[in-house]
Amino acid sequence: MTDMRRTLLWVIFTMSLVLLWDAWQKHNGQPSMFSPAPAKTAAPAPGAAGGPAPTATPAATGGGVPTPAAVATGGAAPALPSGAPAAAAQTVTVTTDVVRATFSTRGGELQKLELLRHRDPEVADRQVVLFDQSPQRVYLAQTGLITNQPGVALPNHLSTLQLTSTQTELKDGESSVQVRFETPDAAAGVKLTKTYTLKRGDYTIGVQHQVANAGAAAVEPQLYLQLVRDGNPPPGESAFYFTFTGPALYTEAKKFQKLDFKDIEKNKADHEKAADNGWVAMVQHYFASAWIVGERQPREFRTAKVGDNLYSIATVVPLGSVAPGASVAHEARLFAGPQEEKKLAELAPGLELVKDYGWFTVLAKPLFWLLDRLYGVIGNWGWAIVALVFLLKAAFYWLNASAYRSMGKMKAINPRIMELRERMKDKPQQMQQEMMRIYKEEKVNPLGGCLPILVQMPFFIALYWVLLSSVEMRNAPWLGWITDLAAKDPYFILPLLMTASSLLQTWLNPTPPDPVQAKLMWIMPIAFSFMFFFFPAGLVLYWLTNNILSIAQQWMINKQLGVLGK
Repeated sequence: MTDMRRTLLWVIFTMSLVLLWDAWQKHNGQPSMFSPAPAKTAAPAPGAAGGPAPTATPAATGGGVPTPAAVATGGAAPALPSGAPAAAAQTVTVTTDVVRATFSTRGGELQKLELLRHRDPEVADRQVVLFDQSPQRVYLAQTGLITNQPGVALPNHLSTLQLTSTQTELKDGESSVQVRFETPDAAAGVKLTKTYTLKRGDYTIGVQHQVANAGAAAVEPQLYLQLVRDGNPPPGESAFYFTFTGPALYTEAKKFQKLDFKDIEKNKADHEKAADNGWVAMVQHYFASAWIVGERQPREFRTAKVGDNLYSIATVVPLGSVAPGASVAHEARLFAGPQEEKKLAELAPGLELVKDYGWFTVLAKPLFWLLDRLYGVIGNWGWAIVALVFLLKAAFYWLNASAYRSMGKMKAINPRIMELRERMKDKPQQMQQEMMRIYKEEKVNPLGGCLPILVQMPFFIALYWVLLSSVEMRNAPWLGWITDLAAKDPYFILPLLMTASSLLQTWLNPTPPDPVQAKLMWIMPIAFSFMFFFFPAGLVLYWLTNNILSIAQQWMINKQLGVLGK
């Protein structure tokens, strides 16, 4: 009975993990493992032939939630602009040592960003493209001005601006390069000058908006900074594990808040609406973008569906009243790059949380800290993973020893239990009493092998998320044929070794007396290992290392107990 319970527990646990993973996939719009998902049409490229008006953006969700400025005046929140630009847009591409950025004269938006130090695993000889505007992808960074004042039109992300800078490349010896746009004719007497500053070795772009009032009356502009993206997963995203893709925001009060595209679609996105701190972001596996505004400035947060399979998240900042002849400048930062945890933490409070560890953040963060320290000593992420698993196994050595000793004792008395079950199969109650007597005489706890493993499980699940989420694994070699720890093993050597190690572990464990259960115990590791053929090599290396160390410890204990091979 005990053996059956153990088998059922493992079956339920394994199947629960698979079903939970599959439900999570479907919940987040990913393909189901058991049924194909309908193909999702990519958002049409703004401005493409036959497409909609470029990034037509209706009023944000929130149903008239007032901006800080509107609270003071009692007015309603102004809607973000929608419509078409006045003229065809032109583009300019600026290159630094880490990015190649393409800007448009339509609102001065950033419509393409290539990360020159990150190779695209799907397309040879191409770098990762984060922002994009193509028939396959839409992902843009936009800004503009809005106001509560009736009859006042201000430059926005649909207005045609004029490029007033000429430099398109960061030259040797220079630390930064600027891209400047301005309104050719002051709309309603208001002139907007937008300046991007791209720095050497930096994925953070400084963005200055200068508003000059050349009119006869005061204006009260509000600046919006928004990210627009289609709801499709990143190219090459695996169907065998889930990573979050979508908008996010952070405030001191509510902390990190992830928002599902489907909730925005249904106008049910529940998030903080206004604060004097915080940032907005778009998150995907390994990379993110975020608008960062200076601390303690009133701001509003908005999300919206702005087109077919097209969504936005924005922060709106009041610039105050600008008198005739006066001007006001606002400084913001746009981060767009890899989720390097230490650097993100330095940029803004909580920004490192875009590197999503899920429920295991409290354990995952110190594990990544330790992994990073090991890498600093070893200089190879693959061997750092091996070293970290070794340290974890050492930390839990005595706990594991207790579990393996319990399983070893179960293996030793297994012949007696099997004989008892066969002899008393028609007397189940008496059989249970005899089994309990044997356990008591031999001082064996049937659950002794499970509880220590359950205690350790959160740590190893947290390490799983560390390895899955860390951009440092991308293009990081281990040895020989493993040249990218974030990609699957090209020859499936690690998954095959992991499967073999799982089968060896099964052999070392007590054999269930029931033949069906015994067969199931051999089938389970094979079925579980199937997914690892599609997992990143770093994850498989971690699991294989854990298996090998577990086998070594269990082998020694079984040998000490004299039950090896029984």
